[in-house]
Amino acid sequence: MAAGEPGDLGGYYFRYLPQKTFQSLSTPETTSRLRQWSMLGRIKAQSFGFDQTFQAYRKDDFVMAFFKDPNVIPNLKLLSESSGQWITLGTEVKKIEAINVPCTQLSMSFFDRLYDEDIVRDNGHIVKCLDSFCDPFLISDELRKVLLAEDSEKYEVFSQPDREEFLFCLFKHLCLGGALCQYEDVLDPYLETTKLIYKDLVRTLRVCATRQLRVTSRRSLTSSWTVSSVMFTFSTTVTVWGRCLSVFSEYYTYYVLFTRVFILIQISR
Repeated sequence: MAAGEPGDLGGYYFRYLPQKTFQSLSTPETTSRLRQWSMLGRIKAQSFGFDQTFQAYRKDDFVMAFFKDPNVIPNLKLLSESSGQWITLGTEVKKIEAINVPCTQLSMSFFDRLYDEDIVRDNGHIVKCLDSFCDPFLISDELRKVLLAEDSEKYEVFSQPDREEFLFCLFKHLCLGGALCQYEDVLDPYLETTKLIYKDLVRTLRVCATRQLRVTSRRSLTSSWTVSSVMFTFSTTVTVWGRCLSVFSEYYTYYVLFTRVFILIQISR
């Protein structure tokens, strides 16, 4: 098969999009925080395009076709645990496991319960607790206890479906950080960075217009799959009908455009 030709699995043709950048990962404030959390240089996002309609029920074929594509193998970056350097995939993947990760949360009010349950004080300071361990993490505050300690009385503040949300997964990664993480005493840096990166990966743009004009919205619906210790997030959009409130307090129809682009994000400790 010539380079760039569709593979046998689903006929998908993938192309690497190096021109697509993610400013949320390179702002001075974000890089400063990632350095403090021992994550700088250990989180990377890449974009690829594909030429066929994505069908959720065929996600296994889609992911396998991705890893076998000749445009993916020399461009997909992986973090080597032995050297700590970014390397290319370099070879075909023989086996995959595709797991859907929902991306339905579009508001940071999702985390308001941390204040309601006295995990975080009204002034934003994270409540401390007696030290305990959840290998390899030291738990010294109520936030990490909620994230890690299943026997904690407040662990159920977030239900299992909540914990499967991409927003929660990203927040958890940032809160736990890398091997030499310097933890925050207040919640805001975690929330602000989570929001910035999440909005960069999952975009929601709404434009309201007059009655005579069609109103459109572009919204990325994300599905994620985990392969070994690497999280791959494929972001695509589907046609969805809904309502949008105009400045005149009247409702107009909007729809979501299909973009045929997905995002790949890798987070490693």
